[in-house]
Amino acid sequence: MAGLEIRELEAFLALAEELHFGRAGERLYVSQSRISQLLRSLEGRIGAPLVERTSRRVALTPLSASFLASLRPAYEALRAAVDETRAAARSAAGVLRIGFQGALDDRSARAVALFEERRPACAIEMAEIALSDPFGPVRRKEVDCAVVLLPVEEEDLVLGPVFSRQPQTLALSVRHPLAGRESVSAEELADCRLIGVRDSAPGYWRRAQAPRETPGGLPIPAGPLVDTLQEGLSLAAADRGAMLLCRSTAEHHDRRRSLAFVPVRGLPDSFLGLVRRRGDASPQARAFARAVEEVLAGEVPARRRGCR
Repeated sequence: MAGLEIRELEAFLALAEELHFGRAGERLYVSQSRISQLLRSLEGRIGAPLVERTSRRVALTPLSASFLASLRPAYEALRAAVDETRAAARSAAGVLRIGFQGALDDRSARAVALFEERRPACAIEMAEIALSDPFGPVRRKEVDCAVVLLPVEEEDLVLGPVFSRQPQTLALSVRHPLAGRESVSAEELADCRLIGVRDSAPGYWRRAQAPRETPGGLPIPAGPLVDTLQEGLSLAAADRGAMLLCRSTAEHHDRRRSLAFVPVRGLPDSFLGLVRRRGDASPQARAFARAVEEVLAGEVPARRRGCR
C-alpha cells in the first residue's frame, strides 16, 4: 500500500455514493476523467475491480461493498482527526487577551515577549483593568487572563503565578503634613484619610488595598472611593485623601509635582497574581501562565516593576 493517495479513497467514496462519474467529479471539483484515473489507480493497488461499468449505470462489486463498509468509518475518523488538529492549530494561533491592573511590570513584559517568541502567530491584546473591577473582565470573558493585585478568594477563578512583591508607599498631596517625611509607620495611617475602591470590588479585596485600621488596631479614616488609579492620584493631589501604592507605581508617577510618595513601614507587601477562569482557560492563557512561571523560575533582577 506504499504511495496510497487520500484522493484515490475520496474518489471511490464519492463514486460509491453518487454511482455516477460526472457527479462524483463535481463533488470533488475535478473532471470525470480524473475520477476514472483515480479509481483505476486504486483498483490497481487492490488487484480487483471496484465498480461495474456499463453505458447506462455504475454499480459496486461485492468486493467494493465490503471495502466501502470498512473504509467509510476509517476515512471519517481520519478527517475528524485532521479537523480537530486544524482547530487546535487555529486556537494555538488565535488571540491572547491579557488584562492588567496598572502598568505592565518587568516580569510580565518578559513573559509576554517569551510567549510571542514561542507563538508568533498568536496576536496579543492588552487591556487595563479598573481598580474597582479586578475580576469582572475575566469572568465576563473580556480577557483570557489578568494580572491583578492580591488577594484573590473567588471560587470560580484560578490563581496562577504570584510575583512582584513590593513594599507599599503612601501617595499624598505635597501640602499634607506627612509629605516631607522620609517614611511613616503603619500606625501613622490613623492620621490619613485613605482613598478606597468603590463597592463593585469584593469587600476583602477593597480592605486589603485600603485597610480600615492599623496593625495596632487604630481606626484609619475612610477617604473618597474611586474606580481607577488615575482618579485616586488626582484626589490625592487635591488633598482629598492619601492612597496606598506599591513602590514601583509610586516611582512611575514620581514626576507629578503635586504629589509626594512616602514609604510606609509595617504594612504587608503588595503582590500581583495571574488569574484565569476555573475550567474554562484557553490554550493561550495556559501557555502564558507557563511563560510567567518560567520567567519567575529563571528570574534576574528586574529593572522596573509596576503594580498599583
